[in-house]
Amino acid sequence: MSKVLVLGGSRSGKSAHAEQLLDSELEVTYLATSRRDDADAEWTDRIAAHRSRRPVSWATVESTAPSELVRGGAVLVDSITTWVAALMDETGVWDAVDPGGAHAAERSGDVRAALDRLAGRCDALVDNWVMTPAHVVAVSDEVGLGVVPETRAGRLFRDTLGSVNQRLAATADQVWFVVAGLPQRLR
Repeated sequence: MSKVLVLGGSRSGKSAHAEQLLDSELEVTYLATSRRDDADAEWTDRIAAHRSRRPVSWATVESTAPSELVRGGAVLVDSITTWVAALMDETGVWDAVDPGGAHAAERSGDVRAALDRLAGRCDALVDNWVMTPAHVVAVSDEVGLGVVPETRAGRLFRDTLGSVNQRLAATADQVWFVVAGLPQRLR
C-alpha cells in the first residue's frame, strides 16, 4: 500500500485534492482529527462542508490515536495540522509554555515534561504512518511559508508541525503541494 502526503496552505484545496486521490476506492475510513466545538458555529459549518463532499460509503472516525492509522483498506487523514494541535493540547504543552504569568524557573520542569510527552506522541504518529498496511492519504498545512509566530506557543506549534511534515514526507510514496487549487506533485 502507499502513503501520500498532501501539503498546502489554508484554503488551498488540499483536502479536495486528497479526496480526489481516493475516488477509485469503494470504502475509505476518514480519520477526522479535529474536535467539534458546538459553541463555534463557523467550525461546525466547515466540518459539515467536508462531510457533504464525501461519498456516503466512507466511514468517519474521530480520533487522535496514532493506532487508528494501523488498519487495512484506504484511510484519509484530515488533518495532520489539527492532529498536532490536539496532541499539544492532550500533552499539556499549550498550558506549559504559556501558563499565564508563572515564573520561568517554576515552570521549566513542567515545560520539559510536556515537550517530552509531545515528542513521544509525534513519534507514535510517525511510527504508525510508517507501519500501516493501509493506503493512507494525509493532509497537512505547509507552515514554512508564513511569518514567524509572535508567541512561543505559536513558534512551537509551527516547528512541531514542520518537523512532523518532514518526517512524513521522507517516508511517503507521493508528496503533493496544492496552491490555489492546483496540485503539484513533488515526489
